[in-house]
Amino acid sequence: MKSTGRKSFLAGIPSWALALIAMFIIFMVLMVIGESIKTETIAAEVLVYIIWGIVNAVCCFFIVRQNSKSVWYVPLIINVIFIIPAFVESMKTSDWIAICGILALSLIASIIGARIGRRKDISDNP
Repeated sequence: MKSTGRKSFLAGIPSWALALIAMFIIFMVLMVIGESIKTETIAAEVLVYIIWGIVNAVCCFFIVRQNSKSVWYVPLIINVIFIIPAFVESMKTSDWIAICGILALSLIASIIGARIGRRKDISDNP
């Protein structure tokens, strides 16, 4: 039985555009958090990385759940604004570990979202 409700306006936006929107929103949020919290201490830096990882994973999950074929590029688009500086700037080993962990978390969330999205698509077809 199909519902006759209207879809969200976000349902019509392609996954790459949603990933770009999420990337800019995450960047702005991290800039505000970075300015309000002095990241001179290790605890504050870890807090910023944790917030960044959770928000990235949630965004990747929901975007890929909507379109399961986008699992290949959504995590890279969302994280590109942080991946490029990682290769250009000299970074500590702990920063590399955090960035790789966040990218892995985004990939795992995307794969889970793709599996749930495929399952939903299969159950919607009669």
